[in-house]
Amino acid sequence: MLKNGYLFCMNSTALITGASKRIGKSLAEHLAAGGWNVIIHFNSSEKPAGELLSLLKKQYPEQKFESIKANLVNSVEVENLIRIVLNDFGNFNLLINNASVFKSGYIFETGSELWDSQLSVNLKAPFILMRDFKNYVGRGNIINFVDTRITTNKSDFAAYSVSKKALWELTKMAALEFAPDIRVNAIAPGVTLAPEDKDENYLNKLAEQIPMRKPGGMEPILKSLDFILDNDHLTGQLLFADGGENLGKNK
Repeated sequence: MLKNGYLFCMNSTALITGASKRIGKSLAEHLAAGGWNVIIHFNSSEKPAGELLSLLKKQYPEQKFESIKANLVNSVEVENLIRIVLNDFGNFNLLINNASVFKSGYIFETGSELWDSQLSVNLKAPFILMRDFKNYVGRGNIINFVDTRITTNKSDFAAYSVSKKALWELTKMAALEFAPDIRVNAIAPGVTLAPEDKDENYLNKLAEQIPMRKPGGMEPILKSLDFILDNDHLTGQLLFADGGENLGKNK
């Protein structure tokens, strides 16, 4: 149910990977404003995670907020994550696989270390978490964050792009296998936020090449999130929140 522009879902709980900064932080804040309890996953960003946790607890004292640390490169920590959440924080019904690593490298220059790191965080960890959500939670929603790059064959971020292409295929497979108890969908952002070492001019320049000719910011992503959660007949679908970037570049 939408309330004041937010999906209101009191007593529901979301686990968001990579929730301490950037897109993950905005997702956490948006769901909290809609009545959700939120579990903030982080790895190295302990301070931002703690700051977000304190802020949400202050803003929404009647809701529950917790944080949990796990290195998504470490299979043992990933294998334990869902069970720790259930044991320590109780049941939850939304898993958002948002955390990812994004490093450049053409195929010819991609070494095993780069390949393994990109695939571990961007594909293997979501696979394990989706599997364990099915086995230990059993009902609810999974939303995977892919990338508008999956529609192209550009290889400048080869390992990253392969991981996101595969995550989209996994999304469809899981949607078919897990239905009707669990819906599985994906969101593909495009020109959203500037990299931490770049400014808004960099983002605006990139956006000149997409059909809508402007950065989307977080609003299209948050609206896509609401649409997925509010449509209980939607599964196995991908929403492009990318200003048409998936269609190709402007001439």
